[in-house]
Amino acid sequence: MRITFLGTGTSHGVPMIGCECDTCLSPDVHDKRLRPSIFVETPGARVLVDAGPDLREQALGHGIKRVDAILFTHGHADHILGIDDVRRFNALMSGPMPCYGDVRTLDDIRKTFSYVFDPATPKGGGLPALDLREIDGRFAVGDLDVRPVPLWHGQRPVLGFRFGRFAYLTDCSRLDDAAWPLLQDLDVLVLDALRERKHPTHFSLSEAVETAQQIGAPQTYFTHMAHDLPHEATNARLPEGIRLAFDGLVLSLPDARD
Repeated sequence: MRITFLGTGTSHGVPMIGCECDTCLSPDVHDKRLRPSIFVETPGARVLVDAGPDLREQALGHGIKRVDAILFTHGHADHILGIDDVRRFNALMSGPMPCYGDVRTLDDIRKTFSYVFDPATPKGGGLPALDLREIDGRFAVGDLDVRPVPLWHGQRPVLGFRFGRFAYLTDCSRLDDAAWPLLQDLDVLVLDALRERKHPTHFSLSEAVETAQQIGAPQTYFTHMAHDLPHEATNARLPEGIRLAFDGLVLSLPDARD
């Protein structure tokens, strides 16, 4: 199983528009963060987690030509606004795109992209073909086993995902009680860590460290990071086995199964 981090930034991205802080002006490529997404590859599946507004740039930058399904963590703009770019994958794959999400997320997609589902919309401009599928427990995409992990993004329930011994938990401020048993025996954990200061809908850096240590994966990477967390300086003070992820980071795990 191969996992590529397509984006590790917040909804603003890093650098932010009009910001002249040290991180936004940093020459370090690790401080350039597109909106959050990962791409998971196995011998029998190519799966995108979230489709944010940077999807086209991310797909071109990483040579992504095949996507078998998109898994959505939730329906906020930085996770779904790339859906129109699915049109190109429809053409490449010769069919509609399976899109998995919880009930609220699928409803968000229908509302945000209402023109896609409106029979009266003229077809001349091209519309993404979406096969919306509700997540209701464990499922598979090709040979990739997918376990949804219940999380809380402030007061909103959202989803993380476990693939084999890897778990991806972005956009969360706490784990649901039912999540903890699903996060045992991981090799790699990816966890939300927005900034130093507390936030109502995201883990702060210290909260993320504490949660990562409770889960106990040998390696943890943080994602969905604001410009408050410069890459090199933040890594220098993190505990052993915990690091900031970065755009373009590639992880290889020996198996996609537990």
